[in-house]
Amino acid sequence: MTDPFNFTGKVALVTGGTRGIGRELVTTLARHGAQVFFCGTNPKLGNQVSESINATLPTDAAKVSFYQVDVSDFKACGDMVTDILTVAGQIDFLINNAGITRDNLLMRLKESDWDEVMAVNLKGCFNCSKAVIRGMIKKRYGRIISLSSVIGLMGNSGQANYAAAKAGVIGFGRSLAREVASRNITSNLIAPGYIQTEMTSAMDEKAQDKIKEIIPLNRLGTVNDVCNAVLFLLSPMADYITGQVLQVDGGMLIA
Repeated sequence: MTDPFNFTGKVALVTGGTRGIGRELVTTLARHGAQVFFCGTNPKLGNQVSESINATLPTDAAKVSFYQVDVSDFKACGDMVTDILTVAGQIDFLINNAGITRDNLLMRLKESDWDEVMAVNLKGCFNCSKAVIRGMIKKRYGRIISLSSVIGLMGNSGQANYAAAKAGVIGFGRSLAREVASRNITSNLIAPGYIQTEMTSAMDEKAQDKIKEIIPLNRLGTVNDVCNAVLFLLSPMADYITGQVLQVDGGMLIA
């Protein structure tokens, strides 16, 4: 039986790949055989990540490569994709993962806090998806996964900007799914709940216990939980799935 998670010969682009979920996505896809390109804004960290991951891969495996790119920059995203196409000849998978937070109550929220979150979390999806879509249409194949959040589904006090951006990602991804389905391109969304990352690790034990109380599985998610969902949606097992929001939240938003 053919391994549905063998991505040898596939080329992936992961945004926001220097830490947390993004870094694990880069690592996981590379270990499953894909040639992975990823971007971030910190060149020192990006180069460290690529060197660290490449050191763990077999000598004959495709190596991961880092680009210093701010996904809110339309031209920079286009230039990155053009360069990847020159190097690799194709982009099969796009994972829109880059995101930031600028949390505050609305009455204290600065205009710049709103604009920055929208530019990275929402416009970044537009910039990168637009850059790759022509090549996918020409090839008549592509898989686009955009990371939203349960906050985009439920809202959250102090995160109006983040919630609005992540809700926008869902609307964007579903609209894109309708546009490109006839070309054998799927566009799906993943909405993680509370995931163990550097951000949640900074919470004290009492705060984490309070979060667990509203999660039926009674634990925070792991980056691997999210990566497994991505692997499924990229695999042939999900060829007939598009425009969907997969909640990876431990049952937090069970209706």
